[in-house]
Amino acid sequence: MLAGKVALITGGARGIGRATAEILSEQGAQVVVADLDADAAHEAAQQLPGEAAVWAGDVTADGAADALVAATVGAFGRIDIVVNNAGYTVDAPVHKMTDADFQAMLDIHTIAPFRILRAAAPHLREPARAERAEGREVFRKVVNVASLAAFGNPGQSNYAAAKSGVLGLTKTLAKEWGGFRVNVNAVAFGFVETRLTQPKTETSVIDVGGRAIAVGVPEQVRSALGGLVPLGRAATPREAAGGIAFLCSPWSDYVTGQVLNVTGGLPFAMGPA
Repeated sequence: MLAGKVALITGGARGIGRATAEILSEQGAQVVVADLDADAAHEAAQQLPGEAAVWAGDVTADGAADALVAATVGAFGRIDIVVNNAGYTVDAPVHKMTDADFQAMLDIHTIAPFRILRAAAPHLREPARAERAEGREVFRKVVNVASLAAFGNPGQSNYAAAKSGVLGLTKTLAKEWGGFRVNVNAVAFGFVETRLTQPKTETSVIDVGGRAIAVGVPEQVRSALGGLVPLGRAATPREAAGGIAFLCSPWSDYVTGQVLNVTGGLPFAMGPA
């Protein structure tokens, strides 16, 4: 389905990002796995069924977006699909939230996708001019990963604000780029089995730029969340990635500016109102 397409996926080494890379590769796309963890990115790329390349670095760093786009075009000559998936969480109630932790969520979840899409704009938009002159329609795809937390989630004011920003960015670019046949959509996830939602223990940490970030969800909260999901459980990374894959596929050519909730039926933010 995606033969001849080039897909750039941030956070592509693990979890939903890796599952997305696997599905798109299975469908024929050439994939660039972009991730902060170089070893994990190379491992993921080597295990994909199709051709893949790796870009390792911090997408929030100055100049990173331009470097990532240049590396993608250098590897495969074009960009057809951008999936902005990289991210993590740093939780605290507002009265205990630091400026640095609030800014960090904006940087990774909102500003980095903006910069990547700005850098990729010529490669997503300009080919449409020649295609239009030839009487052809060729659709390119942007999928931004959001969350039900965008609609409010206790302890995640920083993450919620950042993901709300993703929704605004998505809807605006859908209007700006529709004439260039670029579909711009978002996927909002609820409870997905990843490193960020693993059972919380003292050793449940991830490394972000040399900083140990505590992650995970207390077991009693995980159990409660499972009970709130109409389908009765969390999604697997591949099930979550299926929503992204749909929005990267030709089946979504007439879908733009939308937020696809892939939540097992969970229709609201995960914490109490």
